[in-house]
Amino acid sequence: MSSDHTNAESKVSGNQANIPARIRRELEIDDGDHLRWQIEDDGSIRVHVIQQQTGTFAEFDGYDGETATDVTAEHDA
Repeated sequence: MSSDHTNAESKVSGNQANIPARIRRELEIDDGDHLRWQIEDDGSIRVHVIQQQTGTFAEFDGYDGETATDVTAEHDA
């Protein structure tokens, strides 16, 4: 992210507002990401981008247990 603030406007339509392309690019917001909204005491809004992790097991490092397993002998083929 650059050190300069990216300013842009968007229009609310119904209950939705678009995120301007410049902002999406600057913050690397992609489909599936979540936005967490927070209202500050001074009435301003802070938005946190929660980026989606790719893949079902994105954080899974594999089995690191103490017991060795043999999938061909212990499970149905």
